[in-house]
Amino acid sequence: MTASILDGNALSAHLRTELAERAAALAAQGVHPCLAVILVGEDPASAVYVRNKVAGCEKVGMRSIKDVYAPDVNPAVVFARIAELNADPAVHGILVQLPLPKHFDSEAVLEAIAPEKDVDGFHAQNVGALMQGNPRFIPCTPYGVMKMLEAGHVPLKGAEAVIVGRSNIVGKPMAMLLLAQSCTVTVCHSQSRDLAFHTRRADILVAAVGRAKMITGDMIKPGATVIDVGINRQLSGPNAGKLCGDVDFESAKTVAGLITPVPGGVGPMTITMLLTNTIEAAERTLI
Repeated sequence: MTASILDGNALSAHLRTELAERAAALAAQGVHPCLAVILVGEDPASAVYVRNKVAGCEKVGMRSIKDVYAPDVNPAVVFARIAELNADPAVHGILVQLPLPKHFDSEAVLEAIAPEKDVDGFHAQNVGALMQGNPRFIPCTPYGVMKMLEAGHVPLKGAEAVIVGRSNIVGKPMAMLLLAQSCTVTVCHSQSRDLAFHTRRADILVAAVGRAKMITGDMIKPGATVIDVGINRQLSGPNAGKLCGDVDFESAKTVAGLITPVPGGVGPMTITMLLTNTIEAAERTLI
């Protein structure tokens, strides 16, 4: 048995074609969707993410604004810029790239973004709306995972879903979204006893812990759908320097029914759903 691949690149390309059409329709009505991105510091990975987000905007016909600040910038400067962007009707989405330098209060920064422009879905109001089952914006990575499950025609109602990882960015919102689709959800974490006991029960297994190849084939239920959110760089061996996920792909693909690769799986979908949220924010200005 060899698992079928859930191809994030192909699905992302299809969705971005639709986004370009929506952006053009908005432009015809005088609304030009715009995403503002703030980057503080010189973290190489963050710089790549920001560059990809800006490029994604351009490819679907959206405007983008990029503000880059030195790592030692006074937080007051960034808060003032967020306030300007909140007040600018031509800006529909605001994103502050994480992580921030240690002298920043990240939670306060996220709360400073107007909820109606919080296209990452991290503001407390948006988190609460998601919890209540009526989200304004769905966090981008879990949103992308749900789109992949839909594209793969994965049955959700009554399915056993196990999420490995409880972060505010992926694990917790992922649980809420799967619950909303009537899955039975288990969330595992660093203190969970006998992780493999839980993962072997999963019809849908989402790995989001940031530990390279933590989930191996013997931890997976035969025929399960395996979603690998992890992005890790291998430190040793013949593949040193190459990217890998939280799932040991080679052993997992012989057991799973559907599986996402790394790279080319969830990653492309995350940026696509950021663009989707920004388009949706722009569309709401016409209501």
